[in-house]
Amino acid sequence: MRTLLCTIKTLLFSLFLIVAVIGCNTNTKDKVPPKKTDPLASQNVISAEIDSINSEIINGDYGLIDRFMVIQNDTLLADFKYVQDYETIVQKYDTTNRQYNFNSTDWHPYYKQTELHTLQSVTKSMTSILFGIALDLNKDYNVTTKVMPLFKDYHIESQDKRRDSITIGDLLTMRSGIKWNEETDHNDITNDCFRLESSDNWIAYVLSKPMDTEPGTSFVYNGGGTVLLGKIIRTITGKRIDLWAEEKLFEPLGITDYYWKETPDGEIDTEGGLYLKAEDLAKIGSLLLNKGKWNDRQIVSESWVKKSTSPIIEDVNPDSNIKRGYGYQWWIPQQSNGRS
Repeated sequence: MRTLLCTIKTLLFSLFLIVAVIGCNTNTKDKVPPKKTDPLASQNVISAEIDSINSEIINGDYGLIDRFMVIQNDTLLADFKYVQDYETIVQKYDTTNRQYNFNSTDWHPYYKQTELHTLQSVTKSMTSILFGIALDLNKDYNVTTKVMPLFKDYHIESQDKRRDSITIGDLLTMRSGIKWNEETDHNDITNDCFRLESSDNWIAYVLSKPMDTEPGTSFVYNGGGTVLLGKIIRTITGKRIDLWAEEKLFEPLGITDYYWKETPDGEIDTEGGLYLKAEDLAKIGSLLLNKGKWNDRQIVSESWVKKSTSPIIEDVNPDSNIKRGYGYQWWIPQQSNGRS
């Protein structure tokens, strides 16, 4: 069954805003003197590109865009907001007010008429950053750690021995081997993401799924694996991921306003439930550009930033004409020799 949700999921939530953070590391100096350029000429080129993109957004070339920001070396170059009449757009669909009804304008794309915008699957990349911080500070765990002993309090009927081989790294790279369908329309009742979000116990649902392949061998997009990562962060740190985020990421970056969906079993939705302001999402981009540093403070290790945003899987779909890689919960777009 196809509804407006397909459009919202692929356009609105994937392209809900464009935060372009341009430039190199702002905390280091070039070892080689830069070539002399005409600052005015460079600025004119950037301004022309910004104007062009803004015109294309207004023309609807990129779907439903709500915000377009451009930041270069911590300087705001452009900031456009676009008003969309979502209440009219969704009128012919079920608009029941609940957090996993993506046609409910009280929840999507903004959280209850605030400036907090759903990040959808960008939440997975945020989870990766927080996982990196957890591993940086807890050396008893690493990407080779087997995950099933961390879920010993959950009853698992399947005795498939392949499950015992799943590592943290397998979950991070979507190669857990768990049988999972997230390729169909979100409203399709066979879609595991839909069924996950409809369940009362998310962790139990993911762990109840049968194995399909040997862990570490096959890429299958799986939001359920990210849910398990969120729970593992709680096991490693002793804190639920939202509280871990407040302490180790949000507070250092000055992010004071956010919303993160809570699941019925009291966990946090790490596969798609985080809401941030555009300005604060830009801070995350700057953090990554500066190799995990913020105001000369190392928030997440440089090694984690480099590894997690590198194509650990060089091509998730070799049969496609587009080469797209995957890191630790980060898509790596068209790239060559490990560089986008």
